[in-house]
This record gives sequence, structure tokens and C-alpha cells, in this order.
Amino acid sequence: MPEYRIRTATPDDLDGARAVMLDTVYRDFGTGYVPRWHSDIIDPRGAYLDPVRHTLLVAVEVDRSGEGRGGTVVATAALDSRGPAHPPNPRWLADRYPSGSTAQLRRVYVRPESRRRGLARRLVGELLDFAVADGGYDAAYLHTDPAVPGAEAFWRSLGKVVCDERAEPGGGQGIVHVEVPLP
Repeated sequence: MPEYRIRTATPDDLDGARAVMLDTVYRDFGTGYVPRWHSDIIDPRGAYLDPVRHTLLVAVEVDRSGEGRGGTVVATAALDSRGPAHPPNPRWLADRYPSGSTAQLRRVYVRPESRRRGLARRLVGELLDFAVADGGYDAAYLHTDPAVPGAEAFWRSLGKVVCDERAEPGGGQGIVHVEVPLP
């Protein structure tokens, strides 16, 4: 079984990270690239590497030297300081998780052949450690598409659902919003 190393992404990792992200939105979400939702995928450096309070993590297969450099990126996870926007999200949700003090977890994606090995859980743990070390985040928030196999159950195992749009009048976007406790 391959071994993996999780680390902060470098500029050399961006093509591999972008490939994982784009493959996921095409294969798992079935939406493909939608500019208003996925602009960070095209510019992960501007979204996650350059801003001081943001981060992008990657999981790479460890190469023969054990350094984890130059290996294939098999998973991603990102954090930024933008809370959920209204619209399209409910106003009360945007008020509860304001930009600046909310660590939004994003792009926690694992290639199918590397799933069920604990990578997503490890990546989320490191994102939460990053948020705590920053010192300016009061909450960790994310939204997930329950149509993606395994996504809703995974996030429910880590946090508390604060809004399930499927239960809202009209069903909203059908998205599930989750708060994950900071350590």
C-alpha cells in the first residue's frame, strides 16, 4: 500500500492540486468547472498560497527517498477566511459565519484510488490546526453536496449540521452546511 505525506502546497504542487480539484468537480459533482463557484481552482496560488490566513494542503505519494517531493498529488484540502455568501446561502448563515472570523474548509478532495485511507480526515485535522494557530478564527464551517457519495456521512462524523437545505421550504440549493469544532 502506498504511503502518503501531507504538507503545505508549494507552487510546484499547483498543477497536481488543480488536476485533483478539476477531476473531482467533473467526476463527482457532475457540474464541471463553473467560474462563479470554482475560480479558486484555476488560481489556487491567489486563493490559498498568497493570502497569509489561507492555506492549501496536499497529500502526495511518498517517493523512494521518503521525502514526499515530486510525488503525485492525490488529495487536496484548503482553508480560507471567507464565510458563506448571501445569496445564495441563507442570510442567517452568512451572519452566523462572517468573513474574517470564519475558517471555511474547501476543496477536501481525494482521488478515488486513494480513498478509504484516512487522508481526508488527516487533511481536515491539519486545516483545523492551521486555523487554531492563526488565532483569529472563531469557527470552522463548510458546505457539502449530499449527492456526492460518502461526503455527507464524512462531514457529519466530524461536525454538526447547522443547516440542511433539503429540509428548508423550496429545498434551497440542496446543500448541507456543517460546523466543525476547532480543537
